Amino acid sequence: MTDEQPLSRRAARESAGGSAAPKATRQPRQKREPATRTRNDPATPVLIDENGQPIAPKGGIVGAIRKHPTASLFSALAVAFLLLGTGAVFAGVAYGSTPVAAPVPHETQVPPRPQPTAAPTTALLRTCSVQKLASDPRLMELAGSVVVAGTGEPLYAFHSASAQRTGSVLKVFTASAAVEQLGADFQITTSVVTGSQHGTIVLIGRGDATLSAMPPGTESVYTGAPKLSSLAAAVISKFAATYPGEQIDNLVLDASYWNSSDKWDSTWKRSEQKIGYHSEVTALQIDGDRADPTKQTSPRSTNPIGRAGAAFLQALRDADTGGIVAADVNISNGTAAGGIKLGEVKSQPVRVLIKQMLLNSDNTLAEMLARVVSVQGGLGGSAASLQQAIPSAIFPDDQDSASRVVIRDGSGLSEENGVPASVMAQFMRKVQAGSDNLDIVRDALPVAGKSGTLAGRFTGNNAVARGHVTAKTGWIDTAYTLAGFMDAADGTELTFAFYAIGGGIKDNAKEALDTLVTGVYKCGNNLANF
Repeated sequence: MTDEQPLSRRAARESAGGSAAPKATRQPRQKREPATRTRNDPATPVLIDENGQPIAPKGGIVGAIRKHPTASLFSALAVAFLLLGTGAVFAGVAYGSTPVAAPVPHETQVPPRPQPTAAPTTALLRTCSVQKLASDPRLMELAGSVVVAGTGEPLYAFHSASAQRTGSVLKVFTASAAVEQLGADFQITTSVVTGSQHGTIVLIGRGDATLSAMPPGTESVYTGAPKLSSLAAAVISKFAATYPGEQIDNLVLDASYWNSSDKWDSTWKRSEQKIGYHSEVTALQIDGDRADPTKQTSPRSTNPIGRAGAAFLQALRDADTGGIVAADVNISNGTAAGGIKLGEVKSQPVRVLIKQMLLNSDNTLAEMLARVVSVQGGLGGSAASLQQAIPSAIFPDDQDSASRVVIRDGSGLSEENGVPASVMAQFMRKVQAGSDNLDIVRDALPVAGKSGTLAGRFTGNNAVARGHVTAKTGWIDTAYTLAGFMDAADGTELTFAFYAIGGGIKDNAKEALDTLVTGVYKCGNNLANF
């Protein structure tokens, strides 16, 4: 070690005798062997579809790297070499040109190195695509969302943030609101009380569309429904005991549980009523106002309250063995004003009504339950009140979701209903988990290839998903929809919502939806968002 400054190159030559050393002879550059190119770079992800077939890259940076992996590697190394080499050259110039002062010893306080607060995580590279299935023209304009049931992690989202018409998928909200607001064991009561004048009785409806005029020992589409015959027998017995020697000569029909004029939405098509998919929404009716109570689809009347009154009068006559019912009974609409209770019957519990509604997609039951939810929630039972009644029941602590949905009715028939697919898919997580007693809704939903409106679906190549997909179907003139949950082929539990929307959409959209959902089933946790 020395304190002397190093000699310059010129001084060194002069010190050695004044003659410069001969230049070194440049050796010929050796020819570099070309790098061996492999056909499949193991570091490059291979994208596959839902059937496990590779998807060709579509260009871009990733595509270029996949196409020329070796060239890309050498380019990266060259850039690194230039950066490092340039730094070394400048460092050498600085060292050779600047005198270096002797270091001054001193202590340096080295600050502690910050430690990571959380363990590093790795992101799963998902490569299974259903985009080809989602692009099926039969689906027209598609909105969809798929999430992991356990975590809520979104796997697939396509137009999922904006509110879209749902069709009968909305019945999942109505059923859930009934569970939350009414309780699974709540029963709807139909009763008869005495009127303000002698000989007057009042039949009071409170929204039980299942009340049946079928004879004893027979069943309507609503198995286990209360019978007018039972109610009539109780009324005759109590009236005779309370008013011996008097007759019933006046029957008042009270359907004022909500405004009886608020019975049909302007966005609904009257053809639904004539064909038999839907009745008017009145608090008093029998057998869902069907012409044939044994058929799910049966024409409905334009006067469900009057039809119920006529059927009850006939039941009174059938039960009367002592001349209690007058030969000429006047029937009118009105409201009860107190009076003595003569009899009552109760519907099946809400848990049973929900299953009957969801399995068969019963529009009338949905509308009745929605109105009862509103009344019991203190909102009066109007159609307009459903915008508050249903979201407040199912999103009590989630104002963001509540504010993003539009509820026009309880059945989903209106095109003005709107629920983002992402909101529906996330809500299905609660249903799938059975949170807040929603196991009642979960267990009432149709299962692919096995029950309800899905019994005849998921056929052919889609049959692999039978028994693994549980969902609510939906259909209106401008949309086919499907939302629910599944245990995918790899065991992952997923929830989903898909809406196929468009004017003139055809029935074959159902098969396209089944195929898309089957694709999701095959991909499972490897489902990619493209």
